[in-house]
Amino acid sequence: QVFSQHCPFLMGPIECLADLVTPDTDIQVTLSIFELASAAGVPCEVDPALVTTLAGHRTEGSSPEEDYKVSCLLLVFVAVSLPLLADDPASLYNPELDGHNNNLHCLAKAIVQLSAALFTVHNKNIEVHLKEFLLV
Repeated sequence: QVFSQHCPFLMGPIECLADLVTPDTDIQVTLSIFELASAAGVPCEVDPALVTTLAGHRTEGSSPEEDYKVSCLLLVFVAVSLPLLADDPASLYNPELDGHNNNLHCLAKAIVQLSAALFTVHNKNIEVHLKEFLLV
């Protein structure tokens, strides 16, 4: 916000670039734009630092298809775990904390960010996989 007030001539083009990114945009161009926007403090759909970290930690000796299957299985694991987390007594809302004791209120954001980064690494459609997650 301070940067926008002091340098609107710089922030305007960065925000416009971030708004122009579509799912059809090349993945390398998208990550470059999001990295620039993220460094300037503009919120992005996909965290470029997380994508870079996940891309650098691929399992040795496994094929990209196996890594993709592991990513899909991770989402299935999270989906199956949600009812168990909801039953946990620590999942009750605590007004003193303005949240849950086990930080369950952060789970939705974590799922969206992690799945966006994982499926960006694999160059897959994020929206389709999140719809499948909701079905599970």
